[in-house]
Amino acid sequence: MSAVLFDFSGTLFRIESAESWLRAVLDEAGLRLGEAELLRTAQALESTGALPGGAPAERLPDAVADIWRVRDESAELHRAAYTGLSRQVPLPDPRLHDALYDRHMTPAAWTPYPDAAEVLRTLRERGIGVGVVSNIGWDLRPVFREHGLDAYVGTYVLSFEHGIQKPDPQLFATACDALGADPRRTLMVGDDRRADGGAAVLGCRVHFVDHLPVSRRPDGLLPVLDLVDAGTARK
Repeated sequence: MSAVLFDFSGTLFRIESAESWLRAVLDEAGLRLGEAELLRTAQALESTGALPGGAPAERLPDAVADIWRVRDESAELHRAAYTGLSRQVPLPDPRLHDALYDRHMTPAAWTPYPDAAEVLRTLRERGIGVGVVSNIGWDLRPVFREHGLDAYVGTYVLSFEHGIQKPDPQLFATACDALGADPRRTLMVGDDRRADGGAAVLGCRVHFVDHLPVSRRPDGLLPVLDLVDAGTARK
């Protein structure tokens, strides 16, 4: 293997819980909800799929359905899709819907998986190129910088910056080109079999991890090092 490409959300990082997300925004706005109401509201937001990187929507409203399919192709579409879901839930101030969206883009809202730093550092030490290929509507580079992982990443290929989204193989090809890597000697690591599996079209090997809370996946990335060494991966 000459390079490894990683997905972002659910692969290298995990978003905070809906409860933590809502509490942070309410605190910033100087607003308070009773504990029971706060928990009910957080659960409602989670059920609607309003937290990017969180649980998928149980049901997409008709007004959001068309945007949802292409939400990762621009910053505007991404915001419209997720705030559209958020607005299905009443909040004490309508401005909180945009505040919630803004919160999820902050480094504080994200936690790297426990073995992410070790895996990225080891790959870099072994001379393996590292790229991040993400379906996303905002610049995640500050998240990597804040958590001390940016130094290990050779390229970021973000869907909203290219106007296309995974599984379009062009995103993976762009990352391989930036790293000077042959796709046939490249491993793609992600949590979404459809989106991340698009790399296989180029001849990339593909390995999947489970999108779990950080506490439940302490070492899910470590097998990547063995796969790189062996030159094989589970497809």
